[in-house]
Amino acid sequence: MTDQGRNDPQVTVVIAAWNAEETIIRAIDSALSQTVPVEVIVVDDRSTDNTRALAENRAKDDPRLTVLCQPENAGPSAARNRAIAAGRAPWIAILDSDDWMEPDRLARLLDLAARHGADFMADDLWKLDVGAPEATRRPMLGDVTGTIPVTSAEFVASNLSAGHGGRREMGFVKPLMSRSFLDRHGLNYDPNIRLGEDYVFYMQALLEGAVFLLTGPTGYVATVRPDSLSGRHPTEAHAHLVAADRALLARKDLSADTRRALEAHMMEQYKKWAWRKLIDAVRAADPVAALRCFWAPPQVTVDLFGRLIREAVVRARRRTGAG
Repeated sequence: MTDQGRNDPQVTVVIAAWNAEETIIRAIDSALSQTVPVEVIVVDDRSTDNTRALAENRAKDDPRLTVLCQPENAGPSAARNRAIAAGRAPWIAILDSDDWMEPDRLARLLDLAARHGADFMADDLWKLDVGAPEATRRPMLGDVTGTIPVTSAEFVASNLSAGHGGRREMGFVKPLMSRSFLDRHGLNYDPNIRLGEDYVFYMQALLEGAVFLLTGPTGYVATVRPDSLSGRHPTEAHAHLVAADRALLARKDLSADTRRALEAHMMEQYKKWAWRKLIDAVRAADPVAALRCFWAPPQVTVDLFGRLIREAVVRARRRTGAG
């Protein structure tokens, strides 16, 4: 790479990392191996393993890599905000610390963004189960043809797990993002959100008028782990998503389709939140808190009773050895 390329990165690759010692170097090397000039900013979110040491040691070999350290664990949103603020490239790409990119991914996305005038240029992801051979990777969405625009209503609808699930929600994509668009609209990740932070961020951008385009896979490989954070998030994570959807619904400029989709998404999260609160109350032997969970919209109450009935059936079958 030329000196000019080193001094003028086209993309800031942001890697928020927490206890990622097994995968951080693979992620960093895949970012540094891109065929366009990049700067890579790793933000260690107060890891308790060797993530920070490994990243800092790698930075000694390449001036394009910067490692920042959070004074306390503050979650991926805060880490990403810090890296974005520290970067200087006109485009921003998020890379999870346990994922990686093929060398020409960012070049391909930059070309598409320039040709189609995109503010957010997303690609379908390759999913790969941890420990599985590369040949078994599969597309997350799987039905993307050409380069297509994404509307706010379509985006929210794609994130309804009742209709998709299995990590097929569009909120998982990692688009190339225009720094000028983010700066112009004052957009940042919400530091209170540790689950679904991408969904909220992208939705805010769409409502601000972002040209959000989606194409087929260009080389982002997402590692699917059975013990991922999204599968063991705290109860309040759903509360934060409900609050975020409620804030979005307060906007006066929503189309009817977008409003309906947001209401459905908020209700879906509300049901999950109520169920998790009920589990917490039962574990704490707090009958008052358990009863309060049923003081909710009718759809939520019906969902809770349905979940309880299904749970009772499963437990009964286990006791009798049936099923």
